[in-house]
Amino acid sequence: MSFVVGLIIGITLGFALIAAFVRSERARSKRRVALATVVAAFARMTREDSTKLLAPEYYPSWVLTWLNSHLTKIWPHVDEAASELIKANVEPILEQYRPIVLSSLTFSRLTLGTVAPQFTGVSVIEDESDGITLELEVNWDGNPSIILDVKTRLGVSLPVQVKNIAFTGVFRLIFKPLVNVFPCFGAVSFSLREKKKMDFTLKVVGGDISAIPGVADALESTIHDAVEDSITWPVRKVIPILPGDYSDLELKPMGTLEVKLVQAQNLTNKDFIGKSDPFAKLYIRPLRSGTKTSKVIDNDLNPVWNEHFEFVVDDIFTQHLTLKVYDDDGLNSSELIGCAQYKLSQLDPGKVKDVWLKLVKDLEIHRDNKDRGKVHLELLYCPYGVGNGFTNPFSKSLSMTSLERVLEDGSGSEDGDVVNLKKRTVIIRGVLSVTVISAEDLPPADFMGKADPFVVLTMKKTGTKNKTRVVNENLNPIWNQTFDFVVEDGLHDMLIVEVWDHDTFGKDFMGKCILTLTRVILEGEYKESFQIEEAKSGKLTLNLKWLAQPLYRNS
Repeated sequence: MSFVVGLIIGITLGFALIAAFVRSERARSKRRVALATVVAAFARMTREDSTKLLAPEYYPSWVLTWLNSHLTKIWPHVDEAASELIKANVEPILEQYRPIVLSSLTFSRLTLGTVAPQFTGVSVIEDESDGITLELEVNWDGNPSIILDVKTRLGVSLPVQVKNIAFTGVFRLIFKPLVNVFPCFGAVSFSLREKKKMDFTLKVVGGDISAIPGVADALESTIHDAVEDSITWPVRKVIPILPGDYSDLELKPMGTLEVKLVQAQNLTNKDFIGKSDPFAKLYIRPLRSGTKTSKVIDNDLNPVWNEHFEFVVDDIFTQHLTLKVYDDDGLNSSELIGCAQYKLSQLDPGKVKDVWLKLVKDLEIHRDNKDRGKVHLELLYCPYGVGNGFTNPFSKSLSMTSLERVLEDGSGSEDGDVVNLKKRTVIIRGVLSVTVISAEDLPPADFMGKADPFVVLTMKKTGTKNKTRVVNENLNPIWNQTFDFVVEDGLHDMLIVEVWDHDTFGKDFMGKCILTLTRVILEGEYKESFQIEEAKSGKLTLNLKWLAQPLYRNS
């Protein structure tokens, strides 16, 4: 963590010193005049062009060399000035993320070393507001001297050295607002926009860290969590340059993401005997406190979870939802089955997005084409403070009267008495009407190349079932039959629609569709054709309609 913060401080101080030096010497150097032209091009490009890497006509190649050479010159001063500052600021962060196996975690030595980071690329980000945003790609193979004083719960003290640091990332610098007073901007914000590589090794001074199980993994996890939470975008550090209120530059959440983890299909089996016991972890920012974990489904490669999770969205334009599916191995470490990401920028506010994500081995390396299964998610983004008429069905205040709000939060009544009531949750109760319209392109199920299909509809929580009539010898049947279900908790129930082939002495399973009720609750009614799962071909056309009756139940 310390070397990353030091890197940030070095970049910021170096950039500021270089800018000041350029301004003071501009009149006596043609190169400094050229650099001033580049800075002007930065401002012009932010207003005229989209985000792009600076072309040679805007950005002479010697400028990077010039920046790197001057940063190298001032680096010893940055090291000396920043080390104590880093130590004072980083130790509380490490303490915040200190794993339970450790009783204390402090620095006994900290210097940034003699190797300065190097700029390898610069981009300008278009910003409609009054500011300039730069993204600097930085590479640092540093030689800092960092020794952590680690004390375990067992009373053992370990001096742990952080070695072989290799870091590549993109830092975002925001100069905002632009003003007419030197240095021409009011504040600078910095953040780690993208962490491409962060490798390091841990070694006990005079010993082997592996001698105490769990310590190395705990320290690595602590460092990564601290970096992710403290300086990784959209988190940013704001440094005021001129007096003023810069609270608008600080991180402000943009909305909430409602995620329904529905099911998975055809997961890779990780067990030699039986089948995997899958569970999923989901997060937007990879922090322990912000990671959601599903229940374990035993011995099933096609698990149905139907679990709901809520996340805070800080930046809808750059953040992703990450999902990782594991095989639970009891007391042993869980084995990764596969992972996937979804860009939040692809979501429309207030509209339910139904997606299937293909699992891959690694999010960074995309050369693996092995089929690891896929996961079904339902996503709903609800921005804060947008009066566009849509309602978040998961909101606890949905359809609540003013009296119910008073009762929920325990506010005083008219006579001044305080009403004591347990926390309440919204239970979406209502009637679900399902019209099974038709199916098309069903796979043959009989020797004659035909099928006698019928549909069975089941509410997962109550087990209530209805079924259509049988349509004989038809791969494109039309039913047009409507069934009503009384649903007690629509947000957490599911409709399972199965297609069967009728036989004289039984029935054969042809495929199914699993539907959550979030969309119909949100829209009231919709009609759609659904791909039939576990079938070689076929679509099923349904019309769903919802008549709601909200209830409020103590919890």
